[in-house]
Amino acid sequence: AVDIITKLYEAVLKYDAVMVEINPLVEDSAGDVYCLDAKCRFDDNAEFRQKQLFDLRDWSQEDARERDAHKHSLNYIALDGDIGCLVNGAGLAMATMDIIKLHGGNPANFLDVGGGATVTQVTEAFKLIASDPKVRAILVNIFGGIMRCDVIAEGIIRAAEMLNSKIPIVCRLQGTQVDDAKALIASSKLQILACENLDEAAKMNQV
Repeated sequence: AVDIITKLYEAVLKYDAVMVEINPLVEDSAGDVYCLDAKCRFDDNAEFRQKQLFDLRDWSQEDARERDAHKHSLNYIALDGDIGCLVNGAGLAMATMDIIKLHGGNPANFLDVGGGATVTQVTEAFKLIASDPKVRAILVNIFGGIMRCDVIAEGIIRAAEMLNSKIPIVCRLQGTQVDDAKALIASSKLQILACENLDEAAKMNQV
């Protein structure tokens, strides 16, 4: 058992693992120890260092949109609802989904663009959401600290124009460069409804 634990520790360090679990680990009547099942998870941020390991990932078992999100360093999980969500920060993304549910809606996805997303990443994020045939409305909820609101607005406008999207967009932007973002949205000819309050934004997506 000591040897197994030592090797587990070495594997964590060598492969940038965030979890290496053996369950169950059993001992037979002769005193020999066996691993009957194991689970491993690896740090996505170490992909550049663990290319051979990450190349083993079987994308055929995963949602095509999740695969595309991974290519653009977006945190995306497909869900069963019809309201697309584009948010920055995992905590805010979960709160956004909760408030959509509170007002009777169902989120179509979890999508966190992160704190330092580029216009290109935001554009790809919007395209991912819009590619889901179930989506009938999109709620954008951004609190701009590191993330600039005008970058979000520019990415959304660019994607919507590229796709000629007719999906209604409810946009709640607060924080860095928010006035510039509002000016960009106002000057666009897109169907974007600005909203200051998250409760109101969630309710507007139910209309």
